[in-house]
Amino acid sequence: MKFVDEVTVQVSSGNGGNGIVAFRREKFVPLGGPAGGDGGRGGDLIFEATDDLTTLYELSFTRIYKAEDGGNGQQKNMAGANGKDLTIKVPVGTLVYDLESGQLLVDLDQKGQKEIVARGGRGGWGNARFATSVRRTPRIAEKGEPGQNLMLRLELKLLADVGLVGLPNAGKSTFLRSVSNARPKVADYPFTTLTPSLGIVKPEGLPSFCMADIPGLIEGAHSGSGLGVQFLRHIERTRILLHLVDVSQLDMEDITKNYEIIMAELAEFSEELAAKPVVVAANKMDLPDSRELFPEFKEALEARGVKVFAVSGATHEGVDDLLKFLSGCLKELRAPDLTAANEEEKLYEFIEPFAIEEEGEGRWLVSGPEIERLVAMTDFTSDEAIGIFRQKLRKIGFVDELSRLDAGEDDIFSIGDMEFAYREFFD
Repeated sequence: MKFVDEVTVQVSSGNGGNGIVAFRREKFVPLGGPAGGDGGRGGDLIFEATDDLTTLYELSFTRIYKAEDGGNGQQKNMAGANGKDLTIKVPVGTLVYDLESGQLLVDLDQKGQKEIVARGGRGGWGNARFATSVRRTPRIAEKGEPGQNLMLRLELKLLADVGLVGLPNAGKSTFLRSVSNARPKVADYPFTTLTPSLGIVKPEGLPSFCMADIPGLIEGAHSGSGLGVQFLRHIERTRILLHLVDVSQLDMEDITKNYEIIMAELAEFSEELAAKPVVVAANKMDLPDSRELFPEFKEALEARGVKVFAVSGATHEGVDDLLKFLSGCLKELRAPDLTAANEEEKLYEFIEPFAIEEEGEGRWLVSGPEIERLVAMTDFTSDEAIGIFRQKLRKIGFVDELSRLDAGEDDIFSIGDMEFAYREFFD
């Protein structure tokens, strides 16, 4: 399966059904009252996290998703059917962003987590809802509220306790195969691993943890070189970085060069990433050159306060001690707060019911969720509905605000999909 960790999709919740105008027409019921039912609620658009998927590949085939619309109201005060919700399953670790604003909408970091991304529109009221002691036979009904339409960017970040990093051919895939149930492909050429791999590590007598093999990085990766930032972001969710270094390839004149290349790339990509705990595994200790170079390498890194283990993914040498150390570190570390950096705490947020902006000579744009919803749900073929529409505009202060504008009687005001002349609001 092709690995896809970012995809753009268009999603829409269902439109609410229209209310209807109807009256009772029964044989021995004189003066039957209004009996128009309400429209049904539109279906919600929901994202659900599952561990049955490991990539966003399935979503790359279908880029448009829409929940079911609500049914229209019926006679005899019967409401229309509610639209069915549409649930889109994505891998655990998926972030959902609004494409236009870049705002993080949902962080699906738990198996089974469900989040409503677009709520279905409310069903319009039938004329039975508008009956009062004064208005006994209303001939007015609401249209259904439109659903929400969003362009979303989905981004997958692997969830793992330990992230394996290192230069190409450092032996990460071989190491992961030897310590977990993961089976990444292994071969003797750069960039063997083209997709991240997850494996469950089960040290004897200790809690298990998840380890991710991040594809090989090279110098300049933070700016797009090699595999670039395509996989650097996956490391952000790990709690500990396990840096594998091929000791057999070390430069005696600059014994820590390979280690410093990777650490520099992590720091350039994210300060938070560079601040994560790092453990170094000096790999390929089964080779003679490695044993010769290891003491100097270990001394240089431990002088910087870095813990170093001598291991061999091929022979399993030193692996048990390393896994026990990692398990102990994870027990002491708290799980990271994955969303704190992306969310601002809002104790209260006031949303203006409308905003008026001059577009050009004689033309004005009116925007705002409340007034746009009012226009969308009004039946402008009904004089009664238009009368109630004007009453609601006065209630939210729109008419008063218009009177303060320097607008002519023939000026045009656009609200949603409708256009109105200035004078129409004062008739």
